Amino acid sequence: MEQQFDHFETNAIRNQMERTYNREHTAPIYMTSSFVFEDAEQARALFADEYPGNIYTRFSNPNNSEFIEKICKMEGAEDGFALASGMSAVFTSMAAFLKSGDHILVSRSVFGSTIQILTNIFTRWGITHTFADIDKPDTWEGLIQKNTKMIMVETPSNPALDLIDLEWLGKLANKHNIILNVDNCFATPYLQQPIKWGAHIVNHSATKFIDGQGRAIGGIIVGSKELIKEVRFFSRHTGPALSPFNAWIFSKSLETLAVRMDRHCDNALKLAEYLENHPEIESVKYPFLKSHPQYALAKKQMKAGGGIVTFIIKGGLERGRDFLNACIMATNSANLGDSRTITTHPASTTHSKLTEQDRLAVGILPGLIRVSVGLENIEDIIKDIEQALEKSKVSVAVNN
Repeated sequence: MEQQFDHFETNAIRNQMERTYNREHTAPIYMTSSFVFEDAEQARALFADEYPGNIYTRFSNPNNSEFIEKICKMEGAEDGFALASGMSAVFTSMAAFLKSGDHILVSRSVFGSTIQILTNIFTRWGITHTFADIDKPDTWEGLIQKNTKMIMVETPSNPALDLIDLEWLGKLANKHNIILNVDNCFATPYLQQPIKWGAHIVNHSATKFIDGQGRAIGGIIVGSKELIKEVRFFSRHTGPALSPFNAWIFSKSLETLAVRMDRHCDNALKLAEYLENHPEIESVKYPFLKSHPQYALAKKQMKAGGGIVTFIIKGGLERGRDFLNACIMATNSANLGDSRTITTHPASTTHSKLTEQDRLAVGILPGLIRVSVGLENIEDIIKDIEQALEKSKVSVAVNN
């Protein structure tokens, strides 16, 4: 894993663990719960952290290490830890650093389960939070308290696709000696590297675009060696370890991340441009649409706009339901980042536990549809969306 090439794609493909005596071309899967020691002294030294080595797969595994090292190279991070799910990564990226009496400043526009951790789990442990509005950056510094230990953000946000200026936020966090934690799931390391702009740790749901085919659940946290040391200690003793098999899948998937994301982004932009001119659509959001209010920022900190498009369909909740039911090719699922196009109604699924007021505050209107744009031919994607819009229009007219 010591090779370093000039381009992202080559590093993703050509960096893998050393070959064994079997001379395999693809890294093997180390499906073992534990590892043996050469002698008692080696066992003692490994447990004393005198040098690196595998002890138990809850701590480390060759497949997990390969996956971690690849993401670290992509994100420009020093170290990392792989976990059993994206939400495990989100939770651990906060819990490893916070204790009772601490405060965390959070963008109001984060995933629904992240909000549940903050409002219903951390409050039990005496960890407080304040939500900051993504469209009011001038208010953020005033929300920092003496006991604020972390700023947690997601950009682009799920599902509203709002952006945060990472360079500005990195400077703010450093000014107040606060950890900046960025959920980079929507962008992937191919499109955006938050550490370059000042983030201290970055987390991903590898379940999404990193896997890219809806097969495996997993997550990862990367950052400086100093910070990941805390993550590793917390995870080693609480047990959210990633399966070696899933780590192998993710590591292999990274070999095609660049080419997949290029297609996702190309399809998503074309779909967004098509919807923007559609008479049955109230509004469309996509970071690389010129109509996006933060288009200039998206162009600054992202390579492309990502694979997610959101739009508000005319007719509200009822029309949105009929639209989802009318899709033939696109799948109705709560997942995203798949090779197959997926449609989701966030207000009734992924963000349903939020109050209506909280949903409206982050732009989740009743008629909001999130489309995870897949790798199918764009003409087939648009054709399916078009027929669903037409069919749902007729359905609403008949019912009224």
